[in-house]
Amino acid sequence: MADLEEAKIVGTPALDGRYISEMDMWPLECQEFNRLYQFYDNLREGRFTTTKCQKCGHIAFPPGVICPKCWSEELEWVDLPQRAKVVTFTETQAGAPIGFPPPIIMAWLNFGKDSPLKHLLGRIINCAEGELKEDDEVKLVVFEVPSHPIEIKKDTKICDRVYYAFERVK
Repeated sequence: MADLEEAKIVGTPALDGRYISEMDMWPLECQEFNRLYQFYDNLREGRFTTTKCQKCGHIAFPPGVICPKCWSEELEWVDLPQRAKVVTFTETQAGAPIGFPPPIIMAWLNFGKDSPLKHLLGRIINCAEGELKEDDEVKLVVFEVPSHPIEIKKDTKICDRVYYAFERVK
């Protein structure tokens, strides 16, 4: 997994490790709170996946619990490409949200004509301002985000979490 400055921290790093749920920008990933927990388990295994309807064949991203075309709940997990080309991008140096070190780079990515996922607006990490160029190749990066404490039957469980972004292939 990619190393970020705040990895392996319970709570919100910018708040000195205190956990304030209203300021938590990352999804709850554990099975107790999220029907799409398999997406995050797949990320932990280094797989970028989404759901495909077994009834009509529609592939949707982000993954869902029902097919947006035929409303079927018969879905299976399919792998997506882990590399893409940058079509265009923006870099934000000032005004980054709490917990996000600048620059914030968002790129419109093209996964190719044969991919079930054609385009995606994705975050680019581990890239200095001015380094990224149009047509650069990027690859999937899975990184740890602050853990989430949850209460289950009067016990506190710490749920480790991951998320994804992309980084420039050098």
